[in-house]
Amino acid sequence: MISKKLIATLAATSTWVLSSYCATAQTYPSRPVKLVVPFAPGGTTDVIARIIAGAIGPHINGQSMIVENRAGAGGGTGATETSMAAPDGYSLGVATVSTVATVPAFNPKTKYNPVTDFTPIINIAATPNILTVHPSFPAKDFAGFMDAVKKNPGKYSYASSGTASILHLQMELFKNLTKTDIVHVPYSGSGPALNDAVAGQVPMIFDNLPSSLPHALGGKLVPIVVAASTRVAALPNVPTFTDVGIPEMDRMAFYGIYGPKGLPRDIVEAINRAVKKTMEDATVRKRIEDTGSIIIGNTPEEFAAQIKAEFEVYKKVVTEANLKPD
Repeated sequence: MISKKLIATLAATSTWVLSSYCATAQTYPSRPVKLVVPFAPGGTTDVIARIIAGAIGPHINGQSMIVENRAGAGGGTGATETSMAAPDGYSLGVATVSTVATVPAFNPKTKYNPVTDFTPIINIAATPNILTVHPSFPAKDFAGFMDAVKKNPGKYSYASSGTASILHLQMELFKNLTKTDIVHVPYSGSGPALNDAVAGQVPMIFDNLPSSLPHALGGKLVPIVVAASTRVAALPNVPTFTDVGIPEMDRMAFYGIYGPKGLPRDIVEAINRAVKKTMEDATVRKRIEDTGSIIIGNTPEEFAAQIKAEFEVYKKVVTEANLKPD
């Protein structure tokens, strides 16, 4: 039998653990929280991070969330910093498909494991990607596009924001699934890639919707298909990949928050809860949606599952396409 003394000891221990948990949950954070954005200022990742950071204060004990940009290595530099931070909740990072999936899948020398070296907290929002062509391209819809590239293997090229970016590897996934041969032309960011696509220097581009949408609406690019869970309201006649029979391609770019591995559960829940409360504000939601993004706001477990799934998908793409760093 269990002695009364042991029962009393266990009860006292449980009470102490519970009181400690509540105390931590109530006092965190007691100073500003750093949020590392793994890209340069101005992009969608940075914009969404700053929207949340600028409004979250009332929900984190009145403390501020300070955005710090750590660009480099396709997002890998900032992600590495987050993975090596102390697990105390005062240094968090923005997780994107590039940092947790395409970069580590493409480069075996990446200094972190995206599945085991982080503590996922919440996926804030996701942005559709879009395949567009220059008006001079000999097709204006998906059926015509497929006919053109199938009949001319290796003739056409596509622009992306850079090697190992989500836009590069998602297009490689498309090539693998459709058995097409389209040449990759990497750029040092979406801006210069988009400029050359609009100018007709490259016949097509796979890009984030927000940056390409104005050109698609203005007739400078022809929208062919979008990677999204549903059709885009601004382009109602443009099909999703699911509509054209390639549901595996409907993977969106996402922007979430994670911390280093070992982050205490109460801190994870506090940040998750604070972000959700921040996104309940209509102004915050509108500002995020105005970037062309869709609000997600899921649980830590759901976000962890997303990260694992994306990494596995792009690891397979890299292996099957035999892609290697330069």
